[in-house]
Amino acid sequence: MPQNSLKRLVSDTMIYGVSSIVGRFLNYLLVPLYTYKIAASTGGYGVVTELYAYTALMLVILTFGMETTFFYFANDNKSRASQVFSTSALAVGGVSALFVMLLALFLKPVTQAMGYAAHPEFVMMMGCVVALDAFQAIFFAWLRFEGRAWKFAALKLLFIVCNILLNLFVFLLAPQLAQSHPGLMGWYRPDWQVGYVFAVNLVCTAGVTLGFVPEMRHLRHGIDWTLIRPMLRYTWPLLLLGIAGILNQVADKICYRHLVPGPDGEVQLGIYGACVKIAMIMAMITQAFRYAYEPFVFGGGRSREAKESQAAVMKYFVIFALLAFLVVMAYLDIFKYIIDSGYWEGLRVVPIVMMAEILMSIYFNLSFWYKLSGQTWWGAVFSAIGCVVLLAVNIVGVPRWGYMACAWGGVAGYGVCVLLSYLVGRRRNPVPYNVPCIAVYFLLALGLYGVSVWLRPSVLAWRLVLNTLLVAVYVAVVCWQEKQLWQPAFKRIIRKLR
Repeated sequence: MPQNSLKRLVSDTMIYGVSSIVGRFLNYLLVPLYTYKIAASTGGYGVVTELYAYTALMLVILTFGMETTFFYFANDNKSRASQVFSTSALAVGGVSALFVMLLALFLKPVTQAMGYAAHPEFVMMMGCVVALDAFQAIFFAWLRFEGRAWKFAALKLLFIVCNILLNLFVFLLAPQLAQSHPGLMGWYRPDWQVGYVFAVNLVCTAGVTLGFVPEMRHLRHGIDWTLIRPMLRYTWPLLLLGIAGILNQVADKICYRHLVPGPDGEVQLGIYGACVKIAMIMAMITQAFRYAYEPFVFGGGRSREAKESQAAVMKYFVIFALLAFLVVMAYLDIFKYIIDSGYWEGLRVVPIVMMAEILMSIYFNLSFWYKLSGQTWWGAVFSAIGCVVLLAVNIVGVPRWGYMACAWGGVAGYGVCVLLSYLVGRRRNPVPYNVPCIAVYFLLALGLYGVSVWLRPSVLAWRLVLNTLLVAVYVAVVCWQEKQLWQPAFKRIIRKLR
């Protein structure tokens, strides 16, 4: 892999990581806030979990694969990149505006079908949020295309900081002000805590949209109707791929209350949703990596050198993802304080969900062979099959084993996607992945985790010492096996010190 390309990828990933990893970590401050203020027994966090799952699904539908489509067509003819951006943004914006209008028109029957007839405002607020998010997605893609990682990170962090501050105000300061200054706080309702989660999100999302005013000048190009046709032909399989892919992530949360009806279902869903937040550190790593890697791959094309780069990146990403898995599991006794103790009974899903996230990341890496070749319908087929597997595991398992079946359903669904994408890709557009090496690292990480579970000292201090040593063993093995990466730099530093 060329050193300049690798350095650029690492640099961009670090900057995007500021907004994704560090930003989401700051946003995790809201998880203890919500779980400590919304008791597990009320099922309120289950409502938050379910509506955010619907939001994730609708975001995929409203963007309909236009982010990837934009990169494909903009890199194909960089002189027309502004026209491609304008066409993409206006198409997504138009669909999103239509969605909001239809939701407002049919709000009552929609909320009744979803089981939220008592709170239609929750659904309407999140509908507006997802419409704005979809429109912003193309603008964020434009920043990535132009290599403007710093503005990308600044806007993402702006949303997170505003979201945290407003939530802290609503959940901590507002209740006190309502008692000391009731005349000023007539708007505050102590029984509407779940609603404030969505209201704050809407305010912050709308505010970030203003940050794209300078980029909106490109919209003057309008929609190029000769361009939109091939873009739609390219993107419709990506829409199917995206729907199937996001269902692999949220179908368990959407269907849970139907499989376990009543208040008990809301309570269990809240516990599952809170514990999944701990495992989402893997999703943060993946997202930061994806923001940098997608334009990197599309810019590199399908040359032999580009394929070797993809193979190298796959190996190093898996190494780092497995390290993150081991770190989270080693210090789960500390990370669990992110959520209230009322939710701790669901901590057993964390290692399973993290493995599902790793498999999803591998599937993302494997997906570029059909994206680069324009055969995006293959992704739709793979993801649809994986989604069917996930739903089958949930439908059969949730009534018997509860949310544990949700966790294993993710592993099964993504495992099938990885296997199918690798086998078909090896025939149609082979990439020289070092599968034996990746498999060894997987076995090493799982073996060390198994030792941690098997020995597990009863004293917390000794447990942390043991787990730290096991993580150190993994790092030592990786450093020994991958010494060609760090030894040259280490020798240069030694020579300078001398």
